[in-house]
Amino acid sequence: MDLTTHYLGMALRNPLVASPSPMTSTVDGVRGLADAGVGAVVLPSLFEEEVHHEQLRELHLMERFEDAFAEARSFFPTAAGAVPGTTKRYLSLVERAASSVDVPVMASLNASSDGGWTRFAHSMQEAGAAAIELNIYFVPGDPHTSGRLVEDRHVEILHHVKSAVSIPVAVKLSPHFSSPGQMVLRLDDAGADGVVLFNRFLHPDVDSDALAVVPGVALSSPEEGRLPRAWIAILHGRVVGSIAATTGVEDASDVAAYLLAGADVVMTASALLRHGAGHVGVLLDGLERWLERQRFQAVASARGRLAVPVGVDGTAYERVGYVSALEHAREHYAPLVPQG
Repeated sequence: MDLTTHYLGMALRNPLVASPSPMTSTVDGVRGLADAGVGAVVLPSLFEEEVHHEQLRELHLMERFEDAFAEARSFFPTAAGAVPGTTKRYLSLVERAASSVDVPVMASLNASSDGGWTRFAHSMQEAGAAAIELNIYFVPGDPHTSGRLVEDRHVEILHHVKSAVSIPVAVKLSPHFSSPGQMVLRLDDAGADGVVLFNRFLHPDVDSDALAVVPGVALSSPEEGRLPRAWIAILHGRVVGSIAATTGVEDASDVAAYLLAGADVVMTASALLRHGAGHVGVLLDGLERWLERQRFQAVASARGRLAVPVGVDGTAYERVGYVSALEHAREHYAPLVPQG
């Protein structure tokens, strides 16, 4: 059975990718996932705030000593060199992880604003990252912020990161756009090598007993895969770049469903955190058995079989599916409603 696939121009041995999680935050973790069989690994994100912090620290040190004597600038140590910081540790992780496995290791940048921090993407490339996953996590807390401004910011950040690197860049998006499909097309036109659908916002919640705001961190469930699958099915065949699926992957049927919708690769973190790296083999074995049952000789034969056909009105297509779902619900639940 041929499980090979292509993502961001890279040939992968299979479509299963380990997405950012504590399991990808160490060299041993990356090595364990690669040995278990994943096609690629995405490291946890380096946040723009962390880059800013070290840039400001270095600037502060230089301002203190730059006028001490004429040649001070020529030998003043960088902040990262003087005190091992977050960015230095991250680059070390990229370098060591990439050199220890035979599958692509992708770095990740988490951003919400445009700025000079985007140049750090070049350092990731130099450290050995095969690609960069640009995780734009921007929640417009100001209700006066327009949707267009949010969209433009995504495109601007992409432009700056792309200008800093020659390796592929995939943009990880949230579903919270008035037209997610149009946002993907804008990024595709702007040069994104791929998109990852969708990011899960870890919204804080309210604890009514403690009268406090608490973190909203939870692993994903298979039901959450319905939304990204719907948009992947609409976008398959309509973008130049790759499409990665993420969220709601628990077993091989979830992987298969994403492939049928049109995903090039399927990313998972929650299932691996629940079951361990050995679950990679369970997912891949299950995928092979499914392909055999369906008489597909390769992953490529299954990809996009249930996508919205190119040339068909996607809006009408989804509307029909919505109405059909309501009819099914009525038939299924009507007997449970008391009569009279």
